[in-house]
Parts: sequence; C-alpha cells; structure tokens
Amino acid sequence: MTKSSEFDRLSAMTNLREILAVATEFERTARDFYTALIPKVSKNLRYLVEELADEEQQHFNLFTEMSERKDLEAALRARIKRPASDRKFSDCIHLPDLGEEPDDQAVLQYALMREHAAMEQYTALADCTEAGPVHDLFRYLANEETKHKNELEAIYYEIVHSGGV
Repeated sequence: MTKSSEFDRLSAMTNLREILAVATEFERTARDFYTALIPKVSKNLRYLVEELADEEQQHFNLFTEMSERKDLEAALRARIKRPASDRKFSDCIHLPDLGEEPDDQAVLQYALMREHAAMEQYTALADCTEAGPVHDLFRYLANEETKHKNELEAIYYEIVHSGGV
C-alpha cells in the first residue's frame, strides 16, 4: 500500500466521539443562530424559528448526554468510516449573515439546507453504526430531521408560492 493510499484510508476513518463533537457543535451553532434570529424575523416565521431553536437545543442535549455516558465509552472510541456527507455537515457550522431584517425566503432556504445536511449525516451515521444506543440515536435523529425538512418544505411552498415573499 502506498503512503498516499494509506493516508486516504486513515483520513476516511474517524470515531464516534469525534462525530458527536462535530454534531454537538452543529446543533449548538444552529440553536444560537436561530435564537439570535427570533427578534429579527417576520411575525410569519417567528413561531417557526422559535421551534427550530428549541429542536436544536434538544438535539444538543442528546449529543451532550450521549458523549458523557460511561457505558458507551467503548462505542465512542470505535473507528468508523467517515460518512460522505461529513464535509457538507461540518460546513454548516459556518453561519450566514442574513442581516438585521432577514427575508422569510432566505431564512427558510437556510433552514432547509441545514435540515437536509443533518438528515443525510444522521442517516449515514445510522447506516454505519452497529445496533445499540448510538445507532438508535442516529436513526431517531435522521427521522426527526426528515420530518422537519418535510414540514419546512410545506411552509416554504405555502409562503413562497402563495405570494408571501
């Protein structure tokens, strides 16, 4: 095996502790972003942004609790293949500046992009983890993110295509 292919193989690997650290940061930045956005968005979207902030807080809490569980220490050290969606997911930690009066459409587009990235990442992680609490957590979150994305798509269609934006 050449040095290049060995490096590629090793860089394609990670462990669940590293994955949880990135996922926790993903959820924290989303929570903080949506919380700061609440007073800036139109009244049409305020309830939605409040819900998104709350959902991100719940996910943050789940990841924090999971990473602190002593009974999962071995699972968290286990090496897994880094999901193909990992880079896109990690990129979501960098937040856009939507200004002081963000457009409803821009807020919804951003939220949809984040939900889609999370859905892909958590699905990939569920697919590459063994049965047990970590797998169950990722499967649960993949389903949650899919529901959120579907709900946001319906709201987006209603607002954007009904002349709301």
